[in-house]
Amino acid sequence: MSTGDKATRLGRYIVKKYGDETVKAFVPPPLPPDPPIDMTRLQRLLEQANQSLGRLDGLASVLPDPALFLYTYIRKEAVLSSQIEGTQSSLSDLLLYESHEAPGVPVADVQEVSAYVAALQHGLRRLREGFPLSSRLIREIHQQLLSTGRGSDKLPGEFRTSQNWIGGTRPATAAFVPPPPELVPDCMSDLERFVHVEDDDLPLLIRAALIHVQFETIHPFLDGNGRVGRLLITFLLCAEGVLREPILYLSLYLKQNRQRYYELLDRVRAQGDWEGWLEFFLTGVRDTAEQAAGTSRRILAIFGAHRKQIEKQGRRSANTLRVFEHLQRSPIANIPALAQSTGISAPTVAKALQQLQQLGILREITGRQRHRVFVYHEYLAILSEGTEPLP
Repeated sequence: MSTGDKATRLGRYIVKKYGDETVKAFVPPPLPPDPPIDMTRLQRLLEQANQSLGRLDGLASVLPDPALFLYTYIRKEAVLSSQIEGTQSSLSDLLLYESHEAPGVPVADVQEVSAYVAALQHGLRRLREGFPLSSRLIREIHQQLLSTGRGSDKLPGEFRTSQNWIGGTRPATAAFVPPPPELVPDCMSDLERFVHVEDDDLPLLIRAALIHVQFETIHPFLDGNGRVGRLLITFLLCAEGVLREPILYLSLYLKQNRQRYYELLDRVRAQGDWEGWLEFFLTGVRDTAEQAAGTSRRILAIFGAHRKQIEKQGRRSANTLRVFEHLQRSPIANIPALAQSTGISAPTVAKALQQLQQLGILREITGRQRHRVFVYHEYLAILSEGTEPLP
């Protein structure tokens, strides 16, 4: 594709005055890109990404308890996506917070991650009820995302009515200035039309990648744009049936390659280089899907090995197995929570936890005699891979 051809992919700048300063706000052209995407260099990667996604979805369909994996996979994605935006919460922090045992946990950060979980669950529930992926649903998701903590004063659920910017201390010194607020509704309407076009022959993964960048470029909210933009990828894949459950945590790849990620977003805007972004995106989908499938197999293996250990204890093992099954859903727990969820008395739960500790499956992490907290440490270690806070 020639440089002249690529020029038609570029957006336009609108010059605005903010105080005494002149600012150039960028307005992207509607999707799809013109000239069309060059699929020749992407075809092999696209096939690999689709195959990896298919294997991951197939594995999810044969899991003995998909809800067991979803609980922690959703939380891992929430932690990773929020870390890209600067939170310092870990997966352990979130699980401790949810179990109401959070000494030393950065509460503002973990509330932000918890709100992400709620936003993801809300969006998936609405899609499964038949509600379309639309501007209205995006605003609902944003409302959930900014319901508490930082950003709750940044118009949750509403498109911005003032200028925002990325980098710098004000629009005039920013690295990037998105469209002026009065153009946001039109830009989002154009994006929504593209989401629902059915006759453009673009593969779904290509569409998801285009939609993500366009949303990030419009930056329609005062806060939370990055997290909503990453959620859109998950929602598109689930809404179109490519994934039955949201077990692809692409934020891990974006976190590990965040500098390249930002560079490629800038190249799309400045040079119309959609193909460079798409290569990066498809590589991420392929690698992340393969890692997620491998992680699932490792988790199933340790569950199986530990179950055999417990069963060898004979008749004493029935209640211990019930407690163990709950810990597979929530690897950090205390006695009252386990008693409530299993229907077993607190003293019996305590005996089961003692047995699990003796087998080396659990660790108690408080050192206290009362209000003790137990961790299924080997399971949590696998889940936590890659979720260490950014330096």
